[in-house]
Amino acid sequence: MENVSRPWPALWSLVIGFFMILIDTTIVSVANPSIMAGLDTDINAVIWVTSAYLLAYAVPLLITGRLGDRFGPKRLYLSGLLVFTLASLWCGLSGTIELLIAARVLQGLGAALMTPQTMAVITRIFPPDRRGAAMGLWGATAGMATLVGPILGGVLVDGLGWEWIFFINVPIGIVGFILAWRLVPSLTTHQHKFDIPGVVLSAVGLFLLVFGLQEGETYNWGTISGPVTVWGLIISGTVVLALFVGWQAVNKGEPLLPLGLFKDRNFSLANVGITTVGFTVTAFGLPLIFYYQMVRGMTPTQSALMMVPMALISGGLAPVVGRFVDRVHPRYITAAGLLLMAVALFWNSALMHPDTPVWLFLLPSAVLGFANAGIWAPLSSTATRNLPPRQAGAGAGVYNTTRQIGAVMGSAAIAVLMQARLAAELPAAGGSGQPGGPGEPAVTGEEGLSFGGQLPEALHAGFSTAMGQSILLPAAVILFGAAVALFFARPKPVQGWGTVQPAQAEDSAAKAP
Repeated sequence: MENVSRPWPALWSLVIGFFMILIDTTIVSVANPSIMAGLDTDINAVIWVTSAYLLAYAVPLLITGRLGDRFGPKRLYLSGLLVFTLASLWCGLSGTIELLIAARVLQGLGAALMTPQTMAVITRIFPPDRRGAAMGLWGATAGMATLVGPILGGVLVDGLGWEWIFFINVPIGIVGFILAWRLVPSLTTHQHKFDIPGVVLSAVGLFLLVFGLQEGETYNWGTISGPVTVWGLIISGTVVLALFVGWQAVNKGEPLLPLGLFKDRNFSLANVGITTVGFTVTAFGLPLIFYYQMVRGMTPTQSALMMVPMALISGGLAPVVGRFVDRVHPRYITAAGLLLMAVALFWNSALMHPDTPVWLFLLPSAVLGFANAGIWAPLSSTATRNLPPRQAGAGAGVYNTTRQIGAVMGSAAIAVLMQARLAAELPAAGGSGQPGGPGEPAVTGEEGLSFGGQLPEALHAGFSTAMGQSILLPAAVILFGAAVALFFARPKPVQGWGTVQPAQAEDSAAKAP
């Protein structure tokens, strides 16, 4: 372990920036209608305000994680926070949709620089057998951001205008920068040779794959332009990533992605687990929020408030669970948390009818809170427990990349499934052109799922059924994650952590098979 006398203040200062990044993945969706009106644009353009951010965030994570090992996680984190804060100011000042999208790309790059460093610092300043509580705080931050993003977005948009969902990042970013600069230690850097072919292959492969999955629904999974098709991009991205893995296997120098990381069974399984979590957390909210707003007539803020039990219980319990993670076999807590999430989603699906008392939805929301508390800390702690300090950034980059790819896959899959179930359960939503009811206009799939779409009461039952069926997909995926967690191995005893000087530790790690 690095010689850090006060690791907790360092972690708290990093949590501020991590919290801000997570909020910005959800806060914009609430502001989309106001952005459309304020910048006089259409829904296809405004969707790119979110898509551009997620694309710029997901693609560089492998690279930025490795950069943290080479130049120091503190330096990379502060650089990313500076970029993110300045880009937030640019977002708020944007007068056109094109400038806003460009600013969001820069914001995503800043977030990509920051995210792996938070996890890498935890890995390096907390010993493996006392890392659970730190990862618990990391998980509690994710849980609270789930709630705060949509609610804060609704309040700011209603009270001050859409620009303020970005302006609010500026003072938070300044405070976070000062605290991190003062409290986060300058950790030992490691002399890595940079794998340029690996950088190019990973960036190109991830871009093609993420772009194809993210934009597939926009182009109806068909032609984008000329010979370029959605499936062509997805297949090309998969092929390039396969070439990337092949190059990492034969690279005799120092690969961007040390495949030896995956020799650790728990690291490999934790990456599969966090992929299912990324998929599910991104996917389940969409049909649920559409149900709340279009069937039950809730405002965006009211629908976000339905998540209060989940966020409060998750935020309160995650640090407590974190303390037990270091003492209990990880399979028990993780599998229980993932299984509880599946139970909560199946429960939500069963409740999604037009006449279900709204308060009943608070019960599965509470179960989701218990589930979240048992997921984030155990998964991240299990993934990082056996990582040597030299590879902390690489491991964190892999872990966060798989989480983001899971999220992109969840977003794409749930959009396709929602449209398919609407076509089956609500013929008018499939574009039949038939009226929704006496005197009502037809509701097409595009209109029914667009912002501000008005749903006739006669269509409430079919719409509810379609949304309830859609939520079964993330429920099934997280159930698979629970099954994977059952194969976690008991962590190895920690020996010699902190007794070997950093330089000696690096030499040992480099010589290890």
